Amino acid sequence: MAALRWTPAVTLAVTMLACVLFSASHGTMLGAKTEITDVKRNKEVQDLGSFSVEEHNRMLRQALKGMSEETKFVEVVEAQKQMVSGTKYYLKISATQSGNPVMFDSVVVVQPGLASKDLLSFAPSSQKKT
Repeated sequence: MAALRWTPAVTLAVTMLACVLFSASHGTMLGAKTEITDVKRNKEVQDLGSFSVEEHNRMLRQALKGMSEETKFVEVVEAQKQMVSGTKYYLKISATQSGNPVMFDSVVVVQPGLASKDLLSFAPSSQKKT
């Protein structure tokens, strides 16, 4: 019987199979968005919402040479996550600008192995708070 050669194709196939089996055993398919429940008491999600607002403010200050109105984080009111190379979070954030309530949609990617998180988008929400 011939021994199995570990070529890059075999390694890729085994890795993909492991990802599918892992995600299936955790109730989600790789790439599928899933709702995060109990968002208001989820510290990780609330921290990501605060990070999103801080990063948005930092980028605005940098782009406008410090002359911008600060957005103030209130709370994340809805969240979904998607397993990609890391975890992509889709957040609906309640915030204030000049004391007025505003809703924002934010997308953040977290890569725990690299200890990194990146703000991909931050924009006023087209939907009202639910």
